Amino acid sequence: MDGSVILPVEVEGFVQSLETFSLKDVGSVRWLRLHECIEKLNMQAIMDASAMHDEFVKEMLVSYGKIPVLVHEMILVEVWKQKVFPILCQLQEFDPKVTFQLYMVLHHEATIINLLETIMFHKDSCEAAGDSVFDLVDYCHRKLTLLVSKAITDVTHKLANQVSSMEMLKEQSAAMEFEISLKAVSVLRYITDHADSISVINRMLCTHNLPCVLVQLIDCCPWSRCKEGQVQKYMNGKWETILVEDHVKMTKLDGQVWLSLYNLLLKEDCQRKYDFNSFNKNQLLKLRGFLTDVLLDQLPNLVELQRFLAHLAITDPAPPKKELILETIPEMWNHIVRENSGKWKAIAKYQVKETFNPSESDLRQQAQSLAQTYKIDVMERFLPEKRKCGSCGREAMKRCSRCQEEWYCHRECQVKHWPKHKTACQLITETREKIQKDL
Repeated sequence: MDGSVILPVEVEGFVQSLETFSLKDVGSVRWLRLHECIEKLNMQAIMDASAMHDEFVKEMLVSYGKIPVLVHEMILVEVWKQKVFPILCQLQEFDPKVTFQLYMVLHHEATIINLLETIMFHKDSCEAAGDSVFDLVDYCHRKLTLLVSKAITDVTHKLANQVSSMEMLKEQSAAMEFEISLKAVSVLRYITDHADSISVINRMLCTHNLPCVLVQLIDCCPWSRCKEGQVQKYMNGKWETILVEDHVKMTKLDGQVWLSLYNLLLKEDCQRKYDFNSFNKNQLLKLRGFLTDVLLDQLPNLVELQRFLAHLAITDPAPPKKELILETIPEMWNHIVRENSGKWKAIAKYQVKETFNPSESDLRQQAQSLAQTYKIDVMERFLPEKRKCGSCGREAMKRCSRCQEEWYCHRECQVKHWPKHKTACQLITETREKIQKDL
């Protein structure tokens, strides 16, 4: 099929091959083959959704019941990053010359949350997730809590020759964590769209009190910042300078948070389960200050939310009736942690010796395999249609010839922006040359 990463018949084979792994096997050759399969499925799913084609990837994942496998593998890497990766970084005997194998492990979580963001838009995907949707709700809550606490922020990169390869990897991991957490915002919104189960609603409202978490997220807005007197917003995987006339324009992330709140507060089942006590009520009423006419023009549905909050301000809703609920308990995180408790250092040492110590021939083979997955002509299809100038924010047509990453509308903007871009340009160029030399 023209313009495809993989053919429909290949999609079926890849989906059928998906399986769960143990923590010890993360990063192994067999595990890397799984990563390549999921990466290709992710790219194809995005292309199909963007072009409004038949979504074969979603349909196959639903048909073969593989969405719980994706959720498990995402949480597995999340546990690995929290429990094993810090030990690897501290081991004195571990000083790898090439870190792309480790980078693939870190990137694996981002790949899966990307794929889930694409497929969970559909109700049948949410239904096919089965009990794993509880694990997914807990996962999203963990990521949103990180965003609210500002435990993850934008990372300022240093020059490649100023830090070790492991230090650079830790920086990349922190940058990825920010992007992953933003994707979790979208996944949560789709769950609130489709969740009919009282147990799922109970977990979102009563166990995690997600409405209050979302209020805090709107208040701190971690995807927006002011830098050097200019407003920047995180869009399309990078911080972009916003023109003055666009400051009040809603981003996709803003919309996802507001729609999640709309679902959690206005659905009948949700209103019946949520405890509008004095603390929760005061938190929710903070939203009234954000519901401006400009915002309502962009998302008219929020007029209903505005009316609800106006009514809430002058009433004291009765506490929810106590009902007997047979709640499903998420198992994936607890099972992985319980199974490997007390073995974290042993797993790290095993992986140093057996997994992240490949021979030159193994490295070459892995690099060739990954090069087939990340073909330049395929990757360019995922670039946004309109690139913005790194200096003024307007539409750009020219690219930095050295790093090939930054875009400009005119030569004058490139010259003006060079003092700011110089460090990043040097870092990107040196890193690329270093990787090519290692391979």
